[in-house]
Amino acid sequence: MTARLNKVIARLTEGRQVFASFALADPTAALDFVTTSYDALVFETEHKPWDAVALRDSFQYLLDRRQIRTSDEPGPALTPLVRIPVNGAEKAQWHAKQALDLGAFGIVWPHISTVEEARNAVAACRYPSLPGEPRHEPAGLRGDSPSAAARYWGISNQEYYRRSDVWPLDPDGEILVGLMIEDQQGIENLPSMLDQVPGIGLVVIGEGDMSQELGIPRQYDHPRMLECKRRVLDICNARGVPVGHPHVTADNVKQVLDDGYRFLMTAPVRTYPGLELGRSLTGRA
Repeated sequence: MTARLNKVIARLTEGRQVFASFALADPTAALDFVTTSYDALVFETEHKPWDAVALRDSFQYLLDRRQIRTSDEPGPALTPLVRIPVNGAEKAQWHAKQALDLGAFGIVWPHISTVEEARNAVAACRYPSLPGEPRHEPAGLRGDSPSAAARYWGISNQEYYRRSDVWPLDPDGEILVGLMIEDQQGIENLPSMLDQVPGIGLVVIGEGDMSQELGIPRQYDHPRMLECKRRVLDICNARGVPVGHPHVTADNVKQVLDDGYRFLMTAPVRTYPGLELGRSLTGRA
């Protein structure tokens, strides 16, 4: 079998955990992550600006020529995904299309609450096919413009067509579709989404918005919040779908792993030891 270009799917297929972080679509931010041990970088355009040019340039700055030269595959070691700006009910097919056409290996869809929204999320990430073809549903809606993505992946256009379907609907697909479940309606409809819509590769719990709805903003360890997260984990685990946790820290990472999360998102922490020691020595701590 051809080695995976999408390192996130590779690790999930192997039953391993994936470590990721959010980043602004900016080349400087991308460079900061290149030498880290993360598996994936989710470029954040839901709460940050949608800038396709900056996104394109950020993808390029994830490429490390030395790493590529010594690797069996041409793809970046740090897999770029994109969280698009608009909520699931707004469809957002063009955001997914543009991100994928630039070379993204997956799309994270915010605020997915219904089967229809889940079906749209998967369909927008697939090329069309005729009814009766294998794996036809959800029928693809993505427009055809593969050149930039194929170049970024380091393969021909025809090979890109073969490899750019969604996983796990296509076991050899390299595109990851992640849905964010962020409200009670989403939790209630999640079993139907997973049972009726093939091609959902990841579910991420939107703790911030869910806690807002519950009236306990950002109280992630509140019993009501913990109950909601457990329901999502149980639903997904019963169907073999990996679950993502967006707020992993040094304090909670062991519990997150024990709970069964497989896509762990941590915020990078910067320290300034010279500044901190200097302020302490000068009485300004």
